[in-house]
Amino acid sequence: MEIFYLNLFFAVFFISIIVHKHRSKFKHPNLPPGSSGLPYIGETLELLLTGCKGHPQKFFLDRKAKYASEVFKTNLFCQPAAVLCGAAGNKFLFSNENKVLKAWYPDFVCKIFPSSVQRSLIEQVDRLRTLLPEFLRPDALKRYVGIFDTVAGRHFASEWENKEVVVVFPLAKSFTFGLACSLFLSIEDPDHIAKLASPFNLVVSGIFSIPIDLPGTPLNRAIKAANFIRTELFAIIKQRKKDLAEGKASPKQDILSHMLLACDEKGAFMSELSIADTILALLASAHESTSAACAFIVKYLAELPHIYEGVYKEQMEISETKAPGDELLNWNDIQKMRYSWNVIREVLRLCPTFPNVREAIHGFDFNGFSIPKGWKVYWNANSTHRNPEYFPEPERFDPSRFEGTGPVPYTFVPFGGGPMMCPGQGFARLEMLIFMHNLVKRFKFDKFVAEEKIMFSPMPIPEKGVPIRLFPHRP
Repeated sequence: MEIFYLNLFFAVFFISIIVHKHRSKFKHPNLPPGSSGLPYIGETLELLLTGCKGHPQKFFLDRKAKYASEVFKTNLFCQPAAVLCGAAGNKFLFSNENKVLKAWYPDFVCKIFPSSVQRSLIEQVDRLRTLLPEFLRPDALKRYVGIFDTVAGRHFASEWENKEVVVVFPLAKSFTFGLACSLFLSIEDPDHIAKLASPFNLVVSGIFSIPIDLPGTPLNRAIKAANFIRTELFAIIKQRKKDLAEGKASPKQDILSHMLLACDEKGAFMSELSIADTILALLASAHESTSAACAFIVKYLAELPHIYEGVYKEQMEISETKAPGDELLNWNDIQKMRYSWNVIREVLRLCPTFPNVREAIHGFDFNGFSIPKGWKVYWNANSTHRNPEYFPEPERFDPSRFEGTGPVPYTFVPFGGGPMMCPGQGFARLEMLIFMHNLVKRFKFDKFVAEEKIMFSPMPIPEKGVPIRLFPHRP
C-alpha cells in the first residue's frame, strides 16, 4: 500500500509540471475560503498522507471545521476544486446533475475504455443509466434472489468450508465477481470466471493508479488486461448474437442480451466495442466497492459479538423456515432481514467510498460563494456520516440509527442521490444481505489480526484483507 502512495506522489509531481498554470485559476472573485496549497501540487500530499494513515476523512473534516463553512476551496491532483459539505451541499449536488454539474473522468481512462474516444464516457454512462433499470428495478431483482443464493452457497462450500483461517477481502472479490459474471453474461463456469478474474483485477488496479503509460506501470498492465478481456467479450458477444438469432438465448436472459437488442432514440444499436467496454465498466463498478463493504461487514461482526448475535438470530429464523435440503432464499426472506440491513447501513455509514468528483458546467453560487466553470466539485459522505449533529456519537457502531424514519434526508448518502444515485444499489443490497446470510448460518468467527488499519486505494479497504478464524456451527 505504501508503494501506491509513493507512486501517486511522483505522478502528482510530474503532472503538476505539465499543468503549472493552475494558480491563476484561484484568482476569481468571491471564491470560498480555503487554500490552493503548495505550488503545482496544491494540497494533494496532505490528502494522500491522511489516507495512508487510514483517516482521509480527516482532510475534509479538518478543513470544514477550520473554515467554518459548508464549502471550501482546495487544489487536488493539480485541479482547482471546491468541496461541498453537509446536507445542504449534498442536496445541491444531487439536484443539479447535468444542470450545473456533470460527471468527470480523467483523460487516461479512455486508454482503458477506447470506445469513449468514439462516444464520450459521460454519454456512455448516461446511456447505461437508461439500460440498467430494466434489470435492476425491484421486480427484476426478485428473480435474482435464488440465483444469488445458489452462487453464494457454491462459493462458501468451495472457498470457506473446511478452512480454519480465511482472508475475507479477496474471497469477497471472488464472490462479487462471480455474481456479476452470472447476471451480466450468464457465465457460470468457475474456470471461465477465473480466466477473466485475474486480468480484471489488473484493470481495476490501473483505473486507480498513476496515469503514466509505460511498460510495467499499473496503467500499462491495465490497458493490456482490458484488451485481453475485450477479446474474450467479443467472442461471447458473437456467440450470443448467433444464439439470439437461433432462439437459443432469451432477450431477457441477462444484461448482455438486453444491450444487443436495445437501440437509442435514433434507432441505432450499440457497437460491439461499446458493449464490451460497458460490460467491463459494469464489472468494475459492481466489484470493488461491494467487495470492500462485505469485508467490513465481517470486520464489525467479528469485533462486536452482540451485533453478530442479532444478525445470527434474524438469519436463523429465516433459515429455519426452509425445507431441509436446498430450498433457496426468496424475495420475502430478503424483506425480513431488517436488522441485518440496518447493520449493513451502519457499516456503509462508517466506511463510505472515496469522494465523488463532478465538474462545473458553468459558474455557480453556493452558500454565498462563487464556483467557477471547469472547477472540480467534490462531495464527501463523511461530512454528514460522521457529523454528530446528524449521527450522535458518530464513531459508535449503532444500527438502531436506521430504525423508524431513519436519518435526516441528504445525511446518509453511501449511494449518492438524485440523478447521481448509484443505479446498482438494489443489486449491491442483495449481494451483501445474501453474503451475510450464508456467512453467519455457517460460521462464528473472530479476527486473526486484532488491530487492522483501514487503507485508502483510493476507496477504503482493510490493510490485511480481514483475516479471520472460522468456527463452524454444529448441526
